[in-house]
Amino acid sequence: MEEKITRKGSTPIKVWCLPEERAQIEANARAAGQSLSMYLRNVGAGYPIRSMLDHQRVDDLARINGDLGRLGGLLKLWLTNDEKLRPFGAARMQRTLLGALEEIQANQEALRDVMKTVVRS
Repeated sequence: MEEKITRKGSTPIKVWCLPEERAQIEANARAAGQSLSMYLRNVGAGYPIRSMLDHQRVDDLARINGDLGRLGGLLKLWLTNDEKLRPFGAARMQRTLLGALEEIQANQEALRDVMKTVVRS
């Protein structure tokens, strides 16, 4: 039966570096959400390194997008329910709708801001 070769049983590659260089490499590995060994192996093999911050930004985008979807759904539900619209006068309804639209617009701007940070990083 063949013996399985593992990384732990293989010979490590030693890299000589200054303490500042090591600190920077360790910070880069943490930002990528990888161990130091995995990070150096991936960089050395030419694999692209994706930062964990990218994943956090994607989660932020998903959350904001969900907020916009819920807000639009509530607005649609409210507008299609004649019983809920009866007590409102035209001026009050206009203020309420404009407020809801401003909220949606603010959320869209927040979404654009997060997108810009993802594109820049």
